[in-house]
Amino acid sequence: MMETFRLDGKVALVTGGGRGIGEQYCKAFSEAGAGVVVADRLAQEASAVAEALSAGGGEASAVEVDVRSTKSVKEMVGHAIKTYEQIDVLMNNAGIALNESAENMSDEEWDDVVNINLRGVFVCCREVGKLMIKAGNGGSIINIGSMSGVISNNPQPQCAYNASKAGVIMLSKSLAGEWAQHNIRVNTISPGYVATEMTRKGLENPEWAQVWIENTPMKRAGDPHELGPLAVYLASDASSYVTGSNILIDGGYTVW
Repeated sequence: MMETFRLDGKVALVTGGGRGIGEQYCKAFSEAGAGVVVADRLAQEASAVAEALSAGGGEASAVEVDVRSTKSVKEMVGHAIKTYEQIDVLMNNAGIALNESAENMSDEEWDDVVNINLRGVFVCCREVGKLMIKAGNGGSIINIGSMSGVISNNPQPQCAYNASKAGVIMLSKSLAGEWAQHNIRVNTISPGYVATEMTRKGLENPEWAQVWIENTPMKRAGDPHELGPLAVYLASDASSYVTGSNILIDGGYTVW
């Protein structure tokens, strides 16, 4: 049974893989035996992660990408194909958060969040999906949503982030339905509050952190390494009958 969790001979492409949870996903895939393409807008950080994976005995390469740009996404995909000749797993992890009240949010701020968190996910899915369909070998696409896609957070204002992540969840379900005939599975991982650079500002805010932790049944924030095993499960044959699912990993935050 444990062999079904292995990713030997497969190639995983991870956007936003240069730090935080994305780096943990890259490490998890590499430890499971996959070749990993670390893609990030910050080229230096992507390279550092790829070098660390290679130094640890894995196979990895780095590529710079701005998921807001279709041209950049196509170049990223081209790099992966040129390097490994295949993409078996796509992890759409790149994303940003913005804590701004709706009445004060500018058009540009709204567009930036949605363009990265939702449009960027769609473009990456489309470009990799086309290749997976053409290759005929199936594949696994894992999109990173958030518990914010199913609840409205408190006390911080973040309507653009919440809306974008709700969109990611429904996009994943829609693609899962369309591409099941090609044996391409599409699922969403929706984390709760995880101790990363993106959430550090909130965790350092006593008012916010108190609400966050008190409303989490497990009474703590998650650790980035706790998300890696779920990603490996969804990428591997262990989840061969799982598609269109949104899996919450939030310490129980959404049970109340």
